[in-house]
Amino acid sequence: MIENPLSDRLKDFRIFLASGSPRRQELLRALGVSFELVKNNVEETYPEHLKAAEISDYLAQLKTVNLTQKLEKSDILITADTVVWHKGVSLAKPSNKGEALDMLMKLSYDWHEVITSVCFSTSEEQKIMNCTTEVLFKQLEAEEIEFYTTAFEPFDKAGAYGIQEWLGNIAIEEIRGSYSNVVGLPTHLVYKTLMDMAS
Repeated sequence: MIENPLSDRLKDFRIFLASGSPRRQELLRALGVSFELVKNNVEETYPEHLKAAEISDYLAQLKTVNLTQKLEKSDILITADTVVWHKGVSLAKPSNKGEALDMLMKLSYDWHEVITSVCFSTSEEQKIMNCTTEVLFKQLEAEEIEFYTTAFEPFDKAGAYGIQEWLGNIAIEEIRGSYSNVVGLPTHLVYKTLMDMAS
């Protein structure tokens, strides 16, 4: 039987994913990566002067705290963070429906950037990389935003939407860059990095 190139390369490694996101877990599995989930409940705050990819880089690295010292020689820890960047402002996960409505009204009929940073940690080194995708929304109607925020409760998603959900299907007019990056993990970068690290 033909082996998945990445699965074969990683057979002597243990991969850990520190993420509660079902979407990141699904994307990593789709690459052929077997991994163990680990928890790290860090408060996701960052210095106010950071902008765009600086924020996601900082938070992806922050999520490794208290985990890297437990890594053994053949272990790789993966952490990630996604930021929605619009007109110089980071749109984080909304804490309630009102915030979600406000975010989606801002994104309506405009471009925004989705930036995902991924941090790869071993017992000896740490690599951080990021990917930016540009997304254009159509003019959203109030009833569409109301329906989506009520039916899908996108409070666990940066920018208050999931590209793989109903709103992504009806709202996106144009996308420049990686689709999986908007979902939460730039799979092409993850694949290349893991192949390189395991070589």
